[in-house]
Amino acid sequence: MINTDNSFESVGFRSLRELQSQNSKSAELGQEDFLELMTTQLQNQDPFKPMENGDFLAQIAQFSTVSGIQELQGSFERLSQSLVSNQALQAAGLVGRSVLAPTGIAALEQDGGVKGVVQVPASSNEVQVTIHAASGETIRRLQLGSQPAGNAQFQWDGLKDDGTRAAPGTYFVAANGQYEDKQVALDTLVSSTVESVTLGGDGGLLLDLRGVGQLDFKEVRQIL
Repeated sequence: MINTDNSFESVGFRSLRELQSQNSKSAELGQEDFLELMTTQLQNQDPFKPMENGDFLAQIAQFSTVSGIQELQGSFERLSQSLVSNQALQAAGLVGRSVLAPTGIAALEQDGGVKGVVQVPASSNEVQVTIHAASGETIRRLQLGSQPAGNAQFQWDGLKDDGTRAAPGTYFVAANGQYEDKQVALDTLVSSTVESVTLGGDGGLLLDLRGVGQLDFKEVRQIL
């Protein structure tokens, strides 16, 4: 007598749910399990109501699609891990080097100086850089003169306007440009030394800049 109830359990085969729950490491239908279920379905189908070719092909196509997506996800995961590893190796080469970033902070060391760039959007009759102490006091003014549009470099030798040496520490950098009768604030990029690199949880890089603190690598404009 032909079994027409299409019940896998009645012929001793595991159901799809049982197969999935049995594997504690992966609740996914494997290829061998799929073929076992498909063979059982073909052997126990009602001869008066055979499975349509389209239904049969649809099941195969569905399994192939799911299997392909799983393999693709695995490939992307391996690629992501590889990229993170390569990024970490490249980041290690930044330690000890200087970078230009819009921090607005200058870390003055003993007998050292500070370099940077003023971003001039349009030619200006006069560009000036001012160095401020933590108290807000202006201790040095650097006159850069007339500057065309672009990046205007500046360098602070660590001296105050009165010629005395500023104490090592953290200072703030600002700039402005003369446009007709107006003073316009300009953006600055200050050079800082990379002391260490941290790999963030999202795969991004955090640079620990001497005297500045942490900075997202995406903020870096130039590696010197």
